Amino acid sequence: MEFSRAQVLAHRVARHGLRREAAVATGLGVLELGVQDTAGAGARVALAARLPDGAELSPPDLVLVWAQRGAPHLLRRADVAGLAALLYPRGDVDAAARLGTAAARSLRAAGVGAAAGFAAGAAALRAVVSEEMPRARASAEMTAMLPPAYSYDCRACASTHVFGSLFQLVGIAAGVEVVAETRPARLRPLPDRHALPEEAADAGALVAAYLRVHGPASPADLAAYLDTTVGVVKAVWPEGLVPVRVDGRPAALPESDVAAALPESDVAAVRSAPDARGLVRLLPPADPLLQGRDREVLVPDAARRRQVWRVIGSPGVVLAEGDIAGVWRTRVAGARLDVAVALFSPVGKAARAGIADEAQRVARARGLREARVTLDT
Repeated sequence: MEFSRAQVLAHRVARHGLRREAAVATGLGVLELGVQDTAGAGARVALAARLPDGAELSPPDLVLVWAQRGAPHLLRRADVAGLAALLYPRGDVDAAARLGTAAARSLRAAGVGAAAGFAAGAAALRAVVSEEMPRARASAEMTAMLPPAYSYDCRACASTHVFGSLFQLVGIAAGVEVVAETRPARLRPLPDRHALPEEAADAGALVAAYLRVHGPASPADLAAYLDTTVGVVKAVWPEGLVPVRVDGRPAALPESDVAAALPESDVAAVRSAPDARGLVRLLPPADPLLQGRDREVLVPDAARRRQVWRVIGSPGVVLAEGDIAGVWRTRVAGARLDVAVALFSPVGKAARAGIADEAQRVARARGLREARVTLDT
């Protein structure tokens, strides 16, 4: 079964709630795996790009936690415990890949398995963060609580720190909330925090959640998303998925997904995805649409991929005329947001007007009065 990248993009635009349909926005499926936050109120901008005019999510229902890859993600409070179990490492190979070479090597040299090290780190962070505190204090107390194998010597500040990968990676398992409104960030225990997971939840649910928003996809895509090995994902990849190809690239989709209460199967949804060429959206760096790891499908041109996904300081992207059509960056000037847009190629008059409108939406999401746009084609 063959799909074009245009079909897949249109499907993801719809599944991600970017059409701003009230029924989709109410559920906002992208929150199931979380919306990654970045500088410049990235999570708020991502949600603003999806919600219909006048609609909003209630802040008490949302929480920021360190989740996949140790990155801060905005989640529904009710979903945190379930995602913590889904993201829990599935053995030493999985845990070592996620922790990174330095931390895994240090633990191994001390005779500690990576999975056991992860569990000990989660328990330590949970014990330390019993009240709201500065992030630096939590790190220092966690370092003191754990054996030396869990830490490294930091040349920059001439002190010893718990490995950063471990510190943040265990955040969701430990039930710790990130308070990003303050600088530097603070940590606090989640109200009615869940128990520490004892083992990973059914991997089929994790694969299904990923395929719902990033499908069609392959085991390699999910492995890259989780920062683990392809072998780990292949070992738990469910049977019964429909093999498909996206412009010749092998991938898979669920034939049906009753648990998600979707009106049609994913295969049918890709086939019937509405045309997205009339939509214009400004999506922030790390937006859920950009989290799919099949980046050559999202942006086929290698030079443009390097513009979109940078090692440090990635820009936002312009969604226009059914494709990722350019990038954008911002600068705050008083109560105004200056938005510099660099298009990959010229777009029509309607799309240019849409970019200006969307810039105002971004400004409002960031609490600013207005936006001024400069276009570079």
